[in-house]
Parts: sequence; C-alpha cells; structure tokens
Amino acid sequence: MGTIVGKRSWILPFLLLVCPRSFAQERKIDPTWLHRYLPSLDWAETDPSSDHCRYKLIFDAAGDRSLRSVSRFAEVSVNVGSDCQQVLGDHQEEIDFVLEGTGILRYGNETQAVHASDFVYLTPGVKHSISNNSSQRLRVLVMVFKIPTRTAISTAPQHIRVVNLDEVKEQTVEGHPDSVLYKLMVGPRGATRDAIDDAYVVTSLFWMEFAPGGTNFPHHHETAEEIYLVLGGEGEMVAGSGMDGVEGRYPAKAGDAYYFRPNCTVGFYNQNKIGAKAHILAVRSRIPLSPEED
Repeated sequence: MGTIVGKRSWILPFLLLVCPRSFAQERKIDPTWLHRYLPSLDWAETDPSSDHCRYKLIFDAAGDRSLRSVSRFAEVSVNVGSDCQQVLGDHQEEIDFVLEGTGILRYGNETQAVHASDFVYLTPGVKHSISNNSSQRLRVLVMVFKIPTRTAISTAPQHIRVVNLDEVKEQTVEGHPDSVLYKLMVGPRGATRDAIDDAYVVTSLFWMEFAPGGTNFPHHHETAEEIYLVLGGEGEMVAGSGMDGVEGRYPAKAGDAYYFRPNCTVGFYNQNKIGAKAHILAVRSRIPLSPEED
C-alpha cells in the first residue's frame, strides 16, 4: 500500500512537467481597457450601415466582451443629401454629438436642425434618425447604453432638447486640479448640474480642456465604465497599472479612444508646452448592480 502511494506521488508532477499545456490550458482574459485609433478603423458593412450612412464601430458590445452598460460607441458619416434609417431602442438610451457638419434630427414626429458641437439625449422607446441636408459631410458620434430591464422607463418627453457645447459653462470639478476645465453636458435623471439631466444609465457626459501641463489626476470608478475620446491636442493617456503607485502611460493624440472597465486606473497628462491645450470628450455609465440586470 505504501509503495503504490509512493509511486503515484511523483506521477502528477512528472506529467505536468512533460506536458504542461494538457493540464494548464490557456484561457483568454477580458482586457482591463481597450484602445482604438479612429482614422485606422474601417467602416462597418453590416446593417444599419449603407453607402450613404456608414458606421465606424469604435467600441461595440457585440465584439468587445468587456463592455457592460455600453452597447455601442461609434462614428456615423452621412453623405450629402442622404438619410440614416430610423432606430428604435426599447431599453436603450442614446447620446449624439455632432463632430462635423449640419443635418436634421428626426425624433418621433418632431424634427430639429443640428450643427457641429451640438449634443442631444435620445429617450428610450422613441424612433429617431438623422439626415444630411447640407452640402458638406455630416459626422456624428453615437453613444448607446443598455438600460437594465428592471428599470421602469418614464413617458418620453414630447420635445427634444438640442444643446450646443458653446452654451455650456466651463468650470472646475472638486477633487481635480484647476488645470482642467469641465463642461458638464449630460447627467442622470433628477440631477441639476448638467445641461441635460435625463439619463438612466449615463452618469456623466463631459468635455475636458487641459491647460499646458494639466492633468485630471489618475483615478478609478468602482461601479462605472468610462470612455475617453481625444478630439484635440496630444499628451499621455493613463490606462491601468497602478502597481506600487505607478500608472500606465501611453502617448495619445486626436483620434485616440480609450475604454476603461470599472476599477481601471484612468487619467490624462497634457504635454507641458506653451500654448499646448488638449480636449477630451468623456462619457461615464454605471454598470448593472446584479447579473440579472445585464
């Protein structure tokens, strides 16, 4: 009996040594953060894309398993004189930000003109679409978020609010250096600090302007995911790490987009040169509180 146990005691270590992959197979781990560079991304060929209304998927829940509340973060390009098909999200909310051009937004039975730097919150359960009635290309950043099925959706407002970024005041935010000025654009229902406070899942859509050498201090959010899109300037993006207090830094320029999972270190350092400013559009959304709400 003792001899048999003794022989078996060396068999497992031997097998692990000669063929480790048969016992410890590789498993793909979802990344803590994701990076995309917009100019290098292809236009999507799948619906709702077309030759006249094309989607450039930056982050998409169908292909990025890390995304929880974020359903889609994309750029839409609408050709001159063209329309995008109507979209209806039952338990989804959407925020659009016009990057370039002018167009017409259809919301239910209502139409509104939109221009560069306009943003709008689109309520769940209302059909909407956008068209380009100008002589130039129309580019729109489309942000879509999943609302937990347990969340009751209120009656949609009859009229849609379109706000331009220039109308939103700049301010500092408590806990962050004065070297960054914020424009608080969209916030949660019941709040009063943002230009539009109607969201269910989105906790903040905001604009950051960094002074030369400015930073918003690396930080993290335990129950929210966040996306940063650099729209101007250059600097260093903070993404992850934090071991021994040292954050991970990566060169960043206009067109760089970063997605951060909950608890991931996030931040930005602007280059320290005279006259060097940087601009980032950021959106933060809360994750579901339980698996049943996914």
